[in-house]
Amino acid sequence: MDKNILRNIKGTNDFLPKEQIIRNKIINTLTSVFDSYGYLPLETSTLCYYDLLASKYAGGAEILKEVYKLKDQGDRKLGLRYDLTVPFAKVISMNMNKGITLPFRRYEIGKVYRDGPVKLGRDREFYQCDVDCCGIEGSLVEAEFMAMAKNAYNKLGIDIEIEWNNRKLLSGLIMECGIDEENISRVILSVDKLAKIGEDGVLLELEELDSNKIKKLFGYFKMDILELEDMFKDSNNELLEEGIKEVKELSSYLNKLGLRECVFRPYLARGLEIYTGTVWEVFDKKKRITSSIGAGGRYDKIITNFINDGNSYPAVGMTFGLVPIYEIIKMDMNDDTKSFYDLMIIPMDTDIECLKLANNLREYGVKVIVEMNKRKMKKSLDYANKNNIPYVIIIGENELDDGVIKIKKMNESMEEEVKIDDIDKMLDIMKFAK
Repeated sequence: MDKNILRNIKGTNDFLPKEQIIRNKIINTLTSVFDSYGYLPLETSTLCYYDLLASKYAGGAEILKEVYKLKDQGDRKLGLRYDLTVPFAKVISMNMNKGITLPFRRYEIGKVYRDGPVKLGRDREFYQCDVDCCGIEGSLVEAEFMAMAKNAYNKLGIDIEIEWNNRKLLSGLIMECGIDEENISRVILSVDKLAKIGEDGVLLELEELDSNKIKKLFGYFKMDILELEDMFKDSNNELLEEGIKEVKELSSYLNKLGLRECVFRPYLARGLEIYTGTVWEVFDKKKRITSSIGAGGRYDKIITNFINDGNSYPAVGMTFGLVPIYEIIKMDMNDDTKSFYDLMIIPMDTDIECLKLANNLREYGVKVIVEMNKRKMKKSLDYANKNNIPYVIIIGENELDDGVIKIKKMNESMEEEVKIDDIDKMLDIMKFAK
């Protein structure tokens, strides 16, 4: 075998048990929160028709440059999914008359693939964790999303801040500054970076535009929503009027829910043009990671245009950043001594009896491995030490005859005797709740 192929493709990763255990803990914590909010698990196909992925209502021309393309034996053009939103829209479209009723709440955690440049924090193969609701208009569901985000990150031990805004409001304010319609998207992309590059940085990026108009926009960003409402009470700008109304409504809900973690940022846009109303980003309050660790928003047009059957399909969703969450939790653990196992049982020609005891203890949640390689005692104990296994039981014919075994406490270099059928005492010695 060519040794050059014994390596990962650039932008892909293997996760060894120590890493995967943390990842599993994150996923199990998140899914338990999603379940409690009435969201249902969904798994969609990784392999899609290319035309589905290339639909004008999907990711757009830029993302299509990164789609992994292939053909099957029938010469059909296929591709690997690059996100979880297009497959979600496909599922709704295919199943509206087959059991799905709106509103439909779903979560999905799965791999997606993008054949793009690889850099820190950007892989070709990675997991996304998306939670979406299709079929609800208004700000109430958006408030619930932010409450769910707070709940989920709290259970992961991460204090957060949620920055939020409304795209209608932002677009309306830009229009009020007299900026031409063809430059609105460009201005949105630039002011979205205001917190990172400052006012001077935004002015530099938009130097071809009238700086007085951009400075006027900066002034609006320093006003609260009531001041903006008063200033534009006689305006004929319907988009701005809708934005102010939605911001006030959501702000009221957040205050009544006591979500002090939510901070209004009138320049936040989330970059992508798919968003039609509220947008938000989640940040680690301790700034162990400075980029967002989750984000979401309302996207009322994607599924509506995708299905295109004359009906409206309003949607809200958010993604939880599994990679930054993992990095934060790994920083906090700092424990290289934790074992994957609770107990190792070493048989001395007592294999079946050891398996029986292991199975009994596993019923109580004890993670047990049984030595099966018939190694010398020293090598078996070395294995236990290298893997930081806290307890070891050695069972030979004498232990069976006497009905008494010894539980070795590896970290304390001591032993404690217990009857072989006294499971409760064993659990007590190993500090396991019965």
